Amino acid sequence: MRILKVISLLLDYPTETLVAGRDELERAIIESREISPKQRGALFDLLELICGNDLMDGQEHYGALFGRGRSLSLLLFEHVHGESRDRGQAMVDMMAQYEEAGFAIGVKELPDYIPLYLEFLSTREDIEAREGLADVAHLLALLAARLDERESGYAACFRALLQIAGAEPHQAVAELREQVAAEPRDDSLEALDKIWEEEAVDFMQAEQQDRCSSMPSAQGKAREESAVPLHWVDFQHEGLAAAPAKEAGNV
Repeated sequence: MRILKVISLLLDYPTETLVAGRDELERAIIESREISPKQRGALFDLLELICGNDLMDGQEHYGALFGRGRSLSLLLFEHVHGESRDRGQAMVDMMAQYEEAGFAIGVKELPDYIPLYLEFLSTREDIEAREGLADVAHLLALLAARLDERESGYAACFRALLQIAGAEPHQAVAELREQVAAEPRDDSLEALDKIWEEEAVDFMQAEQQDRCSSMPSAQGKAREESAVPLHWVDFQHEGLAAAPAKEAGNV
């Protein structure tokens, strides 16, 4: 499903490669019939926001939005398991799912990173991809509602994903609006300091945890520092279909 590849790229750390592929991304959005004209228009607006402004400003905004606090983490299991040991096993299980499907990822990617998960789903049959999104629809709606609360154009990605999963985006997000509005912001300097104080690292415990669970809440900063994009393909010859055997990070 090509539109999942597009959304994967839009949600990943913005790079010059993304900006250079703007025309191909626009074409793929236009040709998508899995989402409504309203959702296509919202994705166009986000693409314009990313590609039509200074790239460094966009990268700084991305890091501030997704890399501070946990409420907008792009790591799925951050919202499900937090810091518990269950998260390590969940990542091992997800890695096994990727490997069974012949989908290899780079060493810099955690398996529950949402853009990576979307790239994986884009290589599967449509019904499997929709089921994969439906499994995490409640998290997609929560992220869409939180992004709406911050008036962020990135909410368009999660609304489109909800529609592909078979949900009604407006209703799914509206049901969470009151809950999200009551949530305290966790991206202020004071809030971040408090989190670090409450989570002093226990090295003895850290050594016992699965290595997959290391630094689970720092994906935004890691992306900002590494700036390694997900798979980028030759649009002229392959469209937006990702090659499962490639490793993430290869352009």
